[in-house]
Amino acid sequence: MRRKLATTCYRVLMSSNRQTTSKPPFFSQFSEHRSKGFSLLRVFSAFSHNRKMPDSDDPLSLMKEDGVALCSQMWIENFREPEKSVNNLTTFLRKFELWVLAYQKVYADETGSYLPRHSIQRSALDDLLALRNAVLDDRFKWGARLNFYIKSPRDKTDYESLSKRKIKTILTTTQPTPYQDRIVQEVLFMILEPIYEARFSQKSYAFRPGRTAHTVLRVIRRSFAGYLWYVKGDLSTILDGVKVGFIINTLMRDVRDKKVIDLIRSALLTPVISTKIDDGEKKKKKRKYQKKKVLAEDEPKPDPYWLDTFFGFAPEEAEKVPSWGHCGILSPLLANICLDELDHWMEGKIKEFYSPSKSDVIWNTPEGEAEQGNTSWPEFVPTSGPDKTRKMDYIRYGGHILIGIRGPRADAATLRKQLIEFCDQKYLLKLDNDSLPIEHITKGIMFLDHVLCRRVVYPTLRYTATGGKIISEKGVGTLLSVTASLKQCIKQFRKLNFLKGDREPDPQPCFRMFHATQAHTNSQMNKLLSTMVEWYKYADNRKKIVNFCSYIVRGSLAKLYAAKYKLRSRAKVYKISDRTLSRPLKEKKGLSPEYQNLLRMGLAESIEGLKYTRMSLVPETDYTLFPSNWRPDHEKALLEFLCLDNPKALEDQRNCIKEQGLISPQDYISMLVWNYKRNATVLGHLSSIDGSGKKVENCEQLKLESSSVNCVETNDEEEKAERTKLAHMNYMFRIGGP
Repeated sequence: MRRKLATTCYRVLMSSNRQTTSKPPFFSQFSEHRSKGFSLLRVFSAFSHNRKMPDSDDPLSLMKEDGVALCSQMWIENFREPEKSVNNLTTFLRKFELWVLAYQKVYADETGSYLPRHSIQRSALDDLLALRNAVLDDRFKWGARLNFYIKSPRDKTDYESLSKRKIKTILTTTQPTPYQDRIVQEVLFMILEPIYEARFSQKSYAFRPGRTAHTVLRVIRRSFAGYLWYVKGDLSTILDGVKVGFIINTLMRDVRDKKVIDLIRSALLTPVISTKIDDGEKKKKKRKYQKKKVLAEDEPKPDPYWLDTFFGFAPEEAEKVPSWGHCGILSPLLANICLDELDHWMEGKIKEFYSPSKSDVIWNTPEGEAEQGNTSWPEFVPTSGPDKTRKMDYIRYGGHILIGIRGPRADAATLRKQLIEFCDQKYLLKLDNDSLPIEHITKGIMFLDHVLCRRVVYPTLRYTATGGKIISEKGVGTLLSVTASLKQCIKQFRKLNFLKGDREPDPQPCFRMFHATQAHTNSQMNKLLSTMVEWYKYADNRKKIVNFCSYIVRGSLAKLYAAKYKLRSRAKVYKISDRTLSRPLKEKKGLSPEYQNLLRMGLAESIEGLKYTRMSLVPETDYTLFPSNWRPDHEKALLEFLCLDNPKALEDQRNCIKEQGLISPQDYISMLVWNYKRNATVLGHLSSIDGSGKKVENCEQLKLESSSVNCVETNDEEEKAERTKLAHMNYMFRIGGP
């Protein structure tokens, strides 16, 4: 650039020397310098003008679209044609807007605060563009330790001035995932997720947007009421890792882009450097008095105690999250892609297995899609004869599966044998009968820390017979019960050191909150209890299990306060601080103003009493009816948009409305416009009609004008009725009515 600038300046100066004419010495010298100065000014102005032109390497010129709009477009296109194979994903990989959006997401995870697009610094945009170009040019390496294209905003390390010892430590010990790796993972995730979400089976619920463990429990309550035998399987060893060749082959069935495939392959094959802490290593001695750690301004706060405690209640099915190589957040998506073959194989088996019986009370149609039993009470199944419909259903949450079978146990054994052969052939996973037990519903099936069981009930059934007569009769049937496991809850509390013992659980003091104030401790535990109430939202024994959790937490805090304030026993704590621990416990003796006076003056912190200390305070179980064809909200919005975007579907909807004797809003407006013109033509004052749509004050005159169209004589009764209807519609529209 400098050489080009110098050459251009030299040429301009030489051309200006040739054009000078003979003049007086002083004037000629002045004019010569003047001409050279103007020439240089023109040159630099030209270069400044060129500098304002858009540059292909300028990050600001590359941000032409909105990243969220691009992601939305990808979701729409993939849901429009879910079976279409994707060939050119490099186009989206070049979109700098996606990289900016990924940077914003990773920045929020790193610092705990959202960074608007216009607040990103220019240096960060330049580094982000360099990272994008490195990925496109195959120069990017996963797991870099010293050479970064872009660094975390919290990383202030100067890697060029590090000593050899620190460099060796960085290269040989476990380090957090590089900031640039997380950005690349986020971009790949935004590109691949809409492709596979449109293809995934509706039977899988883990690691997917809009689907949670609560969704699984509601599906079980809605669709698993009629099944007698259950096969529960643990395939979580697949989440530990699968052969790279199998993952790549599974990806290439739908994605045919070489650059994306190579990026994921290199992420899986690049070794992850990790070191284990040796027990023989010399540990640093803790200081007697440690200073409290002061967080930096951009450093996110750690998880609060109540949230960290609730994470300890994660059920067995949700504990394991896959982490493959350097894939990071891509690992759960890749695991679902691999297990999606099992989901579709089971869907085929469900169709093969279905054999309806007309003598059965549910699922007795050939299609098998009819609503079962009582639609407002899907957990209840009336008793039927010995000849039952053979049917099964399947659900998967992560690496755990649950299969419900209505039929003899031999059918469940046959399916288990086929499932073992499929997993051995497809995933090279050796399963046996012990890893896939077959259990009857009467023994209770544990899934997601909830127990599925069945009990016989004798309800009074009321229904409307022919002629509108309401009939009430005593019925008998079985009811599917989904209850929270008290045994599992005790196990989780024991793991978190909140209690000891099984048959008679004894709360233990929560010494982790010893140095916190009473108000802060109560507030933390109330948040934990509120989260427990939400977790057991769909359990039949919600009141009982939440009240037990409240008893454990209250006893633990009472023991903590007894040790902290030297009150010796829980009874004295309850006597001073009430059942809910809402009254202050004073550590020092002596005269002092009342607590209410201190609170009114703002000199004391308000203490919130513990929640749910009585069973009557716990909310009721949520029995909201779950639809059989349920979809997450974002998928419903996508499918509705695609339906409205399809002209054929819109025309079919309009025809259906006309067949039902209704009219669409567009037809209504066009009919009113036609009515105006017709009335104006008959009355002879077309020019007097106000087309602005303003209300007319003289309603009586409007009535007269609108009805005057009926003055024209006609013998057709239908024409008279149509004229009267149109006149009324005209009047209502002109006065601003409906």
